[in-house]
Amino acid sequence: MSASTTPAAPQVVAAAVIGAGTMGAGIAQVLAQSGIRTVLFDVSQEAVDAGLERIEKMLQKGVERGKLNADVRQQALECISMQLDLAAAVDGCQLVIEAAPEKLELKQSLFAQIGAVVDDNCIIASNTSSLSVSTLAESCPHPERFIGLHFFNPPPIMKLLEIVRGAQTSDAIVEQCRILASDWGKEPIVVRDAPGFASSRLGLAIGLEAMRMVDEGVASPTDIDKAMKLGYGFPMGPLELTDMIGLDVRLDIARHLAEELNADRFATPRGLRERVENGNLGRKSGKGYYRWKDGKRLD
Repeated sequence: MSASTTPAAPQVVAAAVIGAGTMGAGIAQVLAQSGIRTVLFDVSQEAVDAGLERIEKMLQKGVERGKLNADVRQQALECISMQLDLAAAVDGCQLVIEAAPEKLELKQSLFAQIGAVVDDNCIIASNTSSLSVSTLAESCPHPERFIGLHFFNPPPIMKLLEIVRGAQTSDAIVEQCRILASDWGKEPIVVRDAPGFASSRLGLAIGLEAMRMVDEGVASPTDIDKAMKLGYGFPMGPLELTDMIGLDVRLDIARHLAEELNADRFATPRGLRERVENGNLGRKSGKGYYRWKDGKRLD
């Protein structure tokens, strides 16, 4: 069956999110808040417990700020279950979203396992921010049902959802994901599978230049971020965003884009490399371009 004539997936009532880290937990919350029965998978009890704790804290913040009522919070929590067995996690799902670390071999292994278990009409998606969706799809028996669904941190709050069409992704699956995005309260954009897609490529270019400016002593991280927030309307400066995403993650993406595009503009700044080498990875480590404690900026 050709990609263009592949029928759309059935209504999504059950889904699995693979990876219970910051992004995976946030994506699971988005799905659960829309009423989808959602399984959050990771390889250890510690990881899934931490993921559930992230979700509970985010939902509670929503209640405290008047964004959610207590009933919605409870209903979302009731839609979420945890699982340490991958096959059991994806069994019976109409949608599986992978949110594992940005390692090609790891993701390919996961998709090979997932593809061998799920129904033929299941949508399989990756939250990758830089890896080739078409290459990842090669690990699945139905690449026409494979797609990129790139959420932004924190997923329950950020409105943008980048839908990445792989070389074999069907029109029907793209349209199905547009509908799902709207159901989740997201604003979708559709991009083709190109290095860095749209958002990562543009965002990283700004972030790397901000890092070079710090290295050159042009201005402090605080003032550079303030310039972009007050002068250009950014909700968060590029260096604070880098700390939120993780300096190690941005370093990996920059190296990948520099290789894929053969572009000097994605060369990694000295300060970024040194911080990562010293274990200063941003918010998750307590120090990056800023200092952090309990997830909050100190300076």
